[in-house]
Order: sequence, then structure tokens, then C-alpha cells
Amino acid sequence: MELDKQVQVGIGVLLVKDGKILLGQRIGAYGANTWGLPGGHLEYGETFEDCAIRETLEETNLTISGLTNVGVTNDLFADVGKHYVTLFLQTEQITGELKLTEPEKCLTWQWFDWQDLPKPLFPSLANFIQQGFELAS
Repeated sequence: MELDKQVQVGIGVLLVKDGKILLGQRIGAYGANTWGLPGGHLEYGETFEDCAIRETLEETNLTISGLTNVGVTNDLFADVGKHYVTLFLQTEQITGELKLTEPEKCLTWQWFDWQDLPKPLFPSLANFIQQGFELAS
């Protein structure tokens, strides 16, 4: 194991509205052309909830609250030399108008039925589903 390799903490946010989940089509950074949740890196000193709220607002213009921790994945992406522990938080408490606020990172945001998700999914989300997570209806 290389000493300069670090495990990073990611946050994925499941925004649920009318039984649908919000996904963005990623471009540019790692995971280009995959569909993923709003979220990002946990900053030093930040709570999981604060990270989820900040990243969701930065990426979608939506304000969220009432978050519940629904799971975690341990994701090793050997092809790009990255290792993430991703925490997944979920909420139905969403306000604001959905906007594409980071067009250099995301092509579009769309709501999808949990049983009809687009492909390919961002690896950590795919791993989370593979672990058996089901969106409560």
C-alpha cells in the first residue's frame, strides 16, 4: 500500500419526492457519464448532515432538512487509485427550485422511479443498491 493514498469520505444524498429519486448525469470528473446522487466530500469539522445540506444546495439549488442516515459503502476504485467510504443520507423535506448550478460537473438533474433507474449508475450508488438497499415506499 502506498503511503500517500488516503481514504476519503463521501456523502450521497437520496432526495425523495413523490416516490422518485433525484439523480444527476455526471460529466468531467471521475464517474463521467454515470448517474449519481447529489453529494460530495466531507470537509474537516463538518457533520454528515451539514455536508449533505451544503452539497445539495451547491449542486441543485435545493434546500433540504430532516436527514436520515440510511447506509454506507466501502468503495475501492482501483482503476483510478481512489478509496471512498460513502455515507448515504435520505430526506423527503425538500424546498426550492431545482436548477443546474454546476454545469461543468453535471449535464442534467432528473427525477427517476426507484424501480426504473438509468444506467450506468455512479459506482458507489451501484454498490449501495447491490448491498440490498431498497427505497422505502
